[in-house]
Amino acid sequence: MVPTYTQAISLWKTYNLPEHKQRHCLLVAKLALFFASKIKEKIQIFIQTDVLLAAALLHDIDKNISPKEGELHPDTGVRMLKEIGMDKVANVIRTHPLHAILDDTIAPSTWEEKLLFLADKMTKYETISVDARFALWRAEELSKEEVSILDAAYPKVKKLEQFVCTAIGLTPEEVIELVKQSILGDKGELL
Repeated sequence: MVPTYTQAISLWKTYNLPEHKQRHCLLVAKLALFFASKIKEKIQIFIQTDVLLAAALLHDIDKNISPKEGELHPDTGVRMLKEIGMDKVANVIRTHPLHAILDDTIAPSTWEEKLLFLADKMTKYETISVDARFALWRAEELSKEEVSILDAAYPKVKKLEQFVCTAIGLTPEEVIELVKQSILGDKGELL
């Protein structure tokens, strides 16, 4: 099952997703759908926008839930979504954490996975560049392991940013400006 926009939003309430994470998820959805619409327009490939939208809206659904032993983000959310029959969405979400790009077994490979991953890395509480997002992470107090992940992931994330932006014929700065001007409608469509 792939939830509609309204069904995905109702899951926020069910799982008590904090307001700041709701805003983040909405912005990730807006950017992911923007990328998808431009890619479909430029290179005419099929992207499951219903799956992409649901995954973007639900990618942080586990942020206010106690994980089971051994679970990390997004494992808890992936498990919960699979338990309610949302396997397609869960499988896309599984590939969105930063460390996933370093692991060939879970690195984003489909368009839906790549667009969710990149949209998440270009969003904090507004749409920003990959460079700006990494700068925010580096400003945090991080463990040596976290710094190592950032250092290893950065060139791969930049390569994905360049790949997607080249595919749509826009710079990251142009993407940011155009997305800030767009509106996400009440049914999850870009207006």
